[in-house]
Amino acid sequence: MQRRAQRDDQFDQRATRTGGLNRVLAAALAVPVMVFAAACSSDSGSDSGSAGAASAADGAQGTGGSVDTAATTAPAVQAAAYATLPGACKVLSKKTLTELVPKGTSSGKEGDSSDTGARASCSWSSLDNNGVKGSQFRWLNVSLLRFESDAATGDAESQAQSYYAKQVKAAQTVTDAKNARTETVTGTGDQATVVRYDLKKKEGAFKQQTVVARVENVVITLDYNGAGLAGEKTPSGDTLTASAKKAAQEVVAAVRSANGEGGNGGSAATTSPSQSPSASGSAPATPKPTATESASAAAKATASKGSSAKS
Repeated sequence: MQRRAQRDDQFDQRATRTGGLNRVLAAALAVPVMVFAAACSSDSGSDSGSAGAASAADGAQGTGGSVDTAATTAPAVQAAAYATLPGACKVLSKKTLTELVPKGTSSGKEGDSSDTGARASCSWSSLDNNGVKGSQFRWLNVSLLRFESDAATGDAESQAQSYYAKQVKAAQTVTDAKNARTETVTGTGDQATVVRYDLKKKEGAFKQQTVVARVENVVITLDYNGAGLAGEKTPSGDTLTASAKKAAQEVVAAVRSANGEGGNGGSAATTSPSQSPSASGSAPATPKPTATESASAAAKATASKGSSAKS
């Protein structure tokens, strides 16, 4: 019995040692497996990250390419139809000037301009002395403003349309104007409006007519007024307005002719865009003459008349 117990104890000790050894071997084998699995997982993550980075880079390149393409293919601004202006003091015929400023057909005075191909103006004054009955005064001013197409400010015609509207608005809001009336004028360029009103000055009662017309990328502002001075009868507003409309149509025709087109000042069926590239934006607006300037001219003319009479 004692030997059997000893054998049993020895068997248990061997089993214990064998079990411990097996556990050590199992643990030793598990370490390389875990290391291998971790390495595989790391490689897989690295490959996935590389692929993601490459995809992001490709996306960035694609986006940049799209922007570059869009910038390159941006639509060009429509070229300006007219590239120059006629001489401002030559836009009206001798016959028309005789009708509007009978005593001042040769009095045309050109306004200051650094670029007469973009903006120009000319004014005339007439004082018809009727002796003791007084005098008839007339004042005429023609302003021309041409716009250029530019990527920053837009196409020339749109700029001209905007300026045309501003000029009409300015004529409608003159301080102290009485009996103001606005009429659309047909057969004069692409757009035309006449604003007429009465203006009382110390020199006399003035009848003012302002015709604003647009032909393509050029805006024409024609101011014409008249007054009876020193007791002379005030001229008819209807007559002055009719003369101003006729003169505006003649100016439109002069603008077209200067740019190689014919016509009588009415709406053109076709246009001939300028091929020269736009180097600048719209020309700065020429200051619009006012009836006050006309009154000043009337005062000077009256003073001159008085001096002549005394001498």
